Amino acid sequence: MSETVIQIEGLRKVFRVGKVDVEALRGVDFEVLQGEFVSIVGPSGSGKSTLFHVIGGLTPPTAGTVRVLNYDLAALTDAGRTNLRKTAVGFVFQKFNLLPTLTAADNIAIARHIAGRDHIAEDPEFRKVLDLLGITHRLHHKPAALSGGEQQRVAIARAIVNHPAILLADEPTGNLDSQNSQAVLSVLRDLNERIGQTILMITHNPEAAAYGHRLVNMRDGRIVQ
Repeated sequence: MSETVIQIEGLRKVFRVGKVDVEALRGVDFEVLQGEFVSIVGPSGSGKSTLFHVIGGLTPPTAGTVRVLNYDLAALTDAGRTNLRKTAVGFVFQKFNLLPTLTAADNIAIARHIAGRDHIAEDPEFRKVLDLLGITHRLHHKPAALSGGEQQRVAIARAIVNHPAILLADEPTGNLDSQNSQAVLSVLRDLNERIGQTILMITHNPEAAAYGHRLVNMRDGRIVQ
């Protein structure tokens, strides 16, 4: 039986905007099992990005319980949450966030450095992941010399170089054309199927969502069936 890697109960998140409280999450119950590829869909303002940031330890919840890899995020210190992000959770965003003055290889190496893995020899298995991503021959190029799809695949490589238990992808194809979008989504599916990478992807695109195993719909801060 697969292990539960994300467990959420009664999650609420309220933002103060001026003198008004805006309830972004309204009692969310949700779990993700190891090895799942889950797509979360919903219109703008549905709460899906807020959920992403709470799961990633980037935004504290107002109420409820969020457990990631059996860690209660509320019980962790700031340093503890930062360490969890560095070592166990990978992030891919709509913007590639690559450093323009560095090669693709150096952009990936930064993640190893931040996680304190510089002293550890590179994992031969990661070379297979780079082949799967289709960027092995592009590692010595800087972002300006790469297509949008290649830049996003470099961003994915950077996110998983430390073998995170969970990959969080927020609109990973939002800045890509249809051809590059399909290439990136196929890569995510291959990572899930070939190496068992657990993926939680947020998207507003039903075609992108179809690449996941399971579809979760959000509306008005709630999960709707």
